[in-house]
Amino acid sequence: MSVIVAAGTHVLCRELYHREQQQLLSGGGGIYSSSVQRRYLWVDPRNGGHRNKIVRKEFRAGAFWSDLARPEAIEMEPIDDCDQLDQALQRANELSQPILIDWMAAWCRKCIYLKPKLEKLAAEYDKKIKVYFVDVNKVPRTLVKRGNISKMPTIQIWKDGEMKAEVIGGHKAWLVIEEVREMIEKFI
Repeated sequence: MSVIVAAGTHVLCRELYHREQQQLLSGGGGIYSSSVQRRYLWVDPRNGGHRNKIVRKEFRAGAFWSDLARPEAIEMEPIDDCDQLDQALQRANELSQPILIDWMAAWCRKCIYLKPKLEKLAAEYDKKIKVYFVDVNKVPRTLVKRGNISKMPTIQIWKDGEMKAEVIGGHKAWLVIEEVREMIEKFI
């Protein structure tokens, strides 16, 4: 039995065609099974003669897709002033769920690099948590003081109207995302 791993249905079809010299699979999903008989001819160097052998090969190919109903990334919503923060906290309170706030700056390379990773994380926790961002250079200082921000990027989780935990992301992005994931799991 052969196992073929392919990135998409077109690659899977091409691999099956080249390996088994069969017709291309249709582009739809599902499973394709076949049993193929081939005649092989080879030279056996020990005996110096030709040998014929009929080989029966069986293969099964499966096509698997991720959940298409769930988005791959969810764009973070901006918070521009204290009133928007209060509204976000009130909505979260009504839904009994926390919010995640990424305090960042447009000039901060680590912040910029982290943003798409946080948007993918937001898709993982789509119905459980809402994710926002605050550009500290474009908001009033009162909002930055309310978040008690001293370094960037700072990712905070807020629940019941107050900040519960934070991760200061000055190190590798994958480590920050893992710390944020652990923080989210504590409060959902």
